[in-house]
Amino acid sequence: MNFQHQKLASGYWEKLNFFSQMANIGSEVERTMSWAKKGNNLFSQNAFKRSLELLDLTIAAPKNKTKLKELTRLRESLVDYFYGDNQFSSSDELWHKYFTVFNYAARIKIGL
Repeated sequence: MNFQHQKLASGYWEKLNFFSQMANIGSEVERTMSWAKKGNNLFSQNAFKRSLELLDLTIAAPKNKTKLKELTRLRESLVDYFYGDNQFSSSDELWHKYFTVFNYAARIKIGL
């Protein structure tokens, strides 16, 4: 598989704590929304692909096996929002709130 995040895919991703993983996924989701608002569909799609790549790495990490239900539902919901019919009634604001918590928790975890 051809990864955009080569270093992360080679094992570094699993060394990050769960909060940092989710915060990084959230950063890509934020980029997806930001580029979409600016009308740059190509950059938005690329950012979304990167967010799914990071999410898939998180799902595959053995240490996250107890979180598989949340992670797979998250993937389903993100795909539904950005490429589907938005059956779950998601919004940019909802995704911002969801991922902000992980960003905050990651910063606490690393002592910032």
